Amino acid sequence: MQDYIFNSRRQAAHRRRKLLFRLFLLVLVAGAGAMLAERYLNNSTQHRGDSSRANGDLLPLPPINDTLPAQSQTQPAEADSPAQGIAQAIQEPSAVEQPEPPSSQPAITELPADAQAEAAPSASAPDTAVQTKEPQDTLRWVEHTVEKGQALASIFKQQGLSPTLLDKIVTSSPQAKTLARIHPGQKLRFAFDTEDTLQQLILERSRITRLEISRTENGFLAKEISRPVEKRFANATGIIESSLFVDGQKAGLSDAQIMELAQIFGWDIDFALEIREGDQFHVIFEEQYLDGEKLKNGPILAAEFVNRGNIYKAVRYTDEVGDTAYYDAEGHAKRRAFIRTPVKFARISSRFTRKRWHPVLKRWRSHKGVDYAAPTGTPVKATGNGKVVFRGKKGGYGNAVFLRHGGKYTTVYGHLSRFAKGLRNGKAVKQGQVIGYVGSTGLASGPHLHYEFRVNGVHRNPLTIKLPKTVRLAKNELSRFRKLTAPLVAQLDELRAKTMVASAR
Repeated sequence: MQDYIFNSRRQAAHRRRKLLFRLFLLVLVAGAGAMLAERYLNNSTQHRGDSSRANGDLLPLPPINDTLPAQSQTQPAEADSPAQGIAQAIQEPSAVEQPEPPSSQPAITELPADAQAEAAPSASAPDTAVQTKEPQDTLRWVEHTVEKGQALASIFKQQGLSPTLLDKIVTSSPQAKTLARIHPGQKLRFAFDTEDTLQQLILERSRITRLEISRTENGFLAKEISRPVEKRFANATGIIESSLFVDGQKAGLSDAQIMELAQIFGWDIDFALEIREGDQFHVIFEEQYLDGEKLKNGPILAAEFVNRGNIYKAVRYTDEVGDTAYYDAEGHAKRRAFIRTPVKFARISSRFTRKRWHPVLKRWRSHKGVDYAAPTGTPVKATGNGKVVFRGKKGGYGNAVFLRHGGKYTTVYGHLSRFAKGLRNGKAVKQGQVIGYVGSTGLASGPHLHYEFRVNGVHRNPLTIKLPKTVRLAKNELSRFRKLTAPLVAQLDELRAKTMVASAR
């Protein structure tokens, strides 16, 4: 019984303590709520007082016509709300000119609308500084010259720039993507602001062109900039005494120009066979200058080659569509279906003949092609557009390539040392494309190219066959062509006349 009474008293004491603890918590919560309510009321009252005192320090409001909706400028709206009533109250006195009351305070000059928009803080946006473009005079410029084997990623890493930034730049536009095509000797200029953030990047491609990439609010903006180049006309003339290369260099032509001259007349003249002492050439070409200094030679504008008394002319012409090619004085394209020789400046070691002593077989047999002696590895070019019908080893031809041109013509290239990379059966090739390299495979006593020309399967002499005719300009282009090329043709005639007079003396 005593234990029961004792336990009942303990339980009653426990309930009293629990009730007192709850009352204590309730008092604390009520006191905290009262304190928060009092602080909130005081802050609201102080804020209204500060706002009313600060009204005199605010910039004047912009004209009401710039802030109201468009309909309020043409037809006044009813004051359905206190804000509209205030707007009408502001607008009405501004329509009537009233004398300015005297005031001891200085007059406030009204700012333009755009200036007010910059000066007045936004009611909804936080009070943050407006980001402006870094002035050029505060940028820190770093210049880097691209070295051999150096990649753009390593250059960015050297400048402390992340791969992510590089990816953002090169993927921002097609023009910016060309930034990855850098070459040794080119210069990269980086512009950093005071916080070491990249603001501008310039790739000096050459003295003429550069790529500029600038940071903007929307990412990066890339643009190509080219300096104006002065173009001048120059000419060169010469007489063949030993070879086109030697005499061309004496006349002041570069190796590239000599090769270009040979390509222009490659459909008319076999430079390995038909060049004679006393032949003449006259060339009018373009020169490019920058700041009075010559940069490089431009394209050949007109040329003339006198070969064994035959005069061949070529002028560079761009038609109304924008295609550029070389034509003779009558408007016939110099590019024909076939070029005469597949190997440039090689020596003919054996001609097309019905009876020839074979140096390997040691017996008489027909030779149904032309052999061009040249060093091993000399490039062999397709003489016309066509398709590869055979590539591989074929008896006495050794490594050989057979090309079919339409359904009528076939050309054969034998004794090759190796084939051009990627050449395979069924592949289309273009005129002048390298298909292999000179060698001595098969029945060959030395390095040379065996070249055949077949018409409907019948062997024909590649040196004498009449090649397909060239394409001529359309009639509506001929008048424009003659008008634009007449000065060049006249200058070629003048150069030839001067050369003849000089040689006669």
